[in-house]
Amino acid sequence: MQPSDEVLIEKSKNGDMEAFEQLVRRYENKVYTVAYRFLGNHADASDLAQDTFLRLYQALPGFRGESSFMTWLYRITANACRDEIRRQQRCHVVSLDNETVKNGNHVISRISGSILSPEEEVERIEFNNTIQQCISSLSEEHRLILVMREVQGLSYEEIAEVMKCSLGTVKSRLSRARQAFKEKFDHRRELFGRDSRLAR
Repeated sequence: MQPSDEVLIEKSKNGDMEAFEQLVRRYENKVYTVAYRFLGNHADASDLAQDTFLRLYQALPGFRGESSFMTWLYRITANACRDEIRRQQRCHVVSLDNETVKNGNHVISRISGSILSPEEEVERIEFNNTIQQCISSLSEEHRLILVMREVQGLSYEEIAEVMKCSLGTVKSRLSRARQAFKEKFDHRRELFGRDSRLAR
């Protein structure tokens, strides 16, 4: 039986690095996925995921369990994403690694139990690249709330905790974010044979 988050957190606070590594392994995919969707390329996402877990380790003594550990970790991840975007803007960095995205789309979308033809695989890659480009062109807050809700599946309540705002604010921001995404995606959608969940 796997130890609970609470057990691992307490052990980590007491300096048990194996317990902390278990926490990292438990949540690394979720953190990486948020970072990738937010930043748009795998190299930056990998670096940001490492930074997030470093921040987590440093902040862990202050975790009091007032919110769920997952929600608290998402807040740390979101702050790390915002800081990185602002750093890139200050440095006038435009990071677009199309080749990495092209070769790594299994992280974005897995089609389980199916074997795609070469043509279908190319279409899937192009579709996922288009989705990512649309997400990356959104504002910070719209990008973050879409990733949390549509990619990670967080509830409105969990998103409110992460963003430290009311449920009404979450719903209105999510509505505006979906509309902004839809406007960017609609003119491309006829190129593909299927819909995006985000574009509905």
